[in-house]
Amino acid sequence: MRQGSAEHSHSSELSRSGEHSHHSPATGTQEQLWYAQIATELTRPTDRRVADIGCGHAPMTIALARALPEATKILALDKDPDVLASAAGQIDEAGLTGQITMIEHDLTDGVEPVRAQLAGADLIWASASLHHVGDQQAVITGLSSLLAGGGRLALAEGGLADRHLPWDVGVGEPGLEVRLDAVQDRWFARMRAELAGSVPMPYGWPTAMRLAGLADITTVSALFEEPTPLAQSTREAVLAGFAHRVDRMASGGFLDDRDRASWDQLLDPADPAWLGHRDDLFSLTVRTLYVGVRQA
Repeated sequence: MRQGSAEHSHSSELSRSGEHSHHSPATGTQEQLWYAQIATELTRPTDRRVADIGCGHAPMTIALARALPEATKILALDKDPDVLASAAGQIDEAGLTGQITMIEHDLTDGVEPVRAQLAGADLIWASASLHHVGDQQAVITGLSSLLAGGGRLALAEGGLADRHLPWDVGVGEPGLEVRLDAVQDRWFARMRAELAGSVPMPYGWPTAMRLAGLADITTVSALFEEPTPLAQSTREAVLAGFAHRVDRMASGGFLDDRDRASWDQLLDPADPAWLGHRDDLFSLTVRTLYVGVRQA
């Protein structure tokens, strides 16, 4: 895993959010190693109150609990009860039941309902969840207000668009994957506009954190790369991710007929052009983490 600098990317966010939760930018092992590494780097031995906001299936919640066995409060929050049930199962399998508090809450309603549980937090983690809230700045400001002096807010939002295909795949016009990213960006803009209480945030996450009163803001990016030929599980995840994205873009009217026809060929196991036959599929993605500190 190599690290460098990267900026905000809607495509990268979407592929890691609930909208495309089945489409992982890395294998399960890579993901677990990344969460474990980040949890170790973010936490301090004195941390006692931490939270995973938009916990999904709880990989980071589990990593935080393992990194902080002396923590007095580890909170996992998500708005989806089914997702929370799945997270509870993962936490139970990890042998951490009883150490983690599960809360069902939608950040659209603000952070006040969780203040009693989380005020004075040492670390708040939020991954690919804030861009689903209408007023992102308000939520960042609200979460920052829950931190203790010296507490950190860590946002795993953005990165670079995933890449899996060569520029020319021999079907349709070259640049097919790049055009899918472009129409997905339009879809993202419409999704944001349709959110309840949607407010533009015409600046990046570091600026949003500064406006929330945080300081010492740092940015670090992790690169995940799997060489060809891909393992079968990764190949299946890549194909499933493409199928989901194409269906979503086509049903929303964002994908033109020529590109849809090309994708239909590439995603059809009965077609000679099926992507599953190719030995040049690859997996390359960049995930970006922003961390800000509340001053004492």
